[in-house]
Amino acid sequence: RQVCVTAIDARFDNGEWICYLNGGRVPTSRRLLEWAHEAQERGAGEILFTSMNHDGVKTGFACEVLAELADNLEIPIIASGGAGNCEHFRYVFTIGKADAALAASIFHFNEVPIAQLKTYLKENNIIIRQ
Repeated sequence: RQVCVTAIDARFDNGEWICYLNGGRVPTSRRLLEWAHEAQERGAGEILFTSMNHDGVKTGFACEVLAELADNLEIPIIASGGAGNCEHFRYVFTIGKADAALAASIFHFNEVPIAQLKTYLKENNIIIRQ
């Protein structure tokens, strides 16, 4: 199952998480938890969740809804959208209960060197791959 990853882009709109298409530009009628459950039932092995509200702003991941996904699904959750510093990764693994997290621009622009992040996470008792 783990080879089938379902990517879900969602935005917090009017008090609820709504799924979006086309990189967060086209809203659907699907709610995040509803769609994530269906993806799991259809055989997805992991959910890659991107918060469109957090993506690119570097203010941290959407930890509250990530924890809700983790608490309500049996498959791993990969967090995307919001990484700006090392602390954001610690929070996404502890508060957000994510199994994995990804980032792009902070690594592309060397704002947070990967080696530094790995050291920080190890120092904070977050298990990482070498």
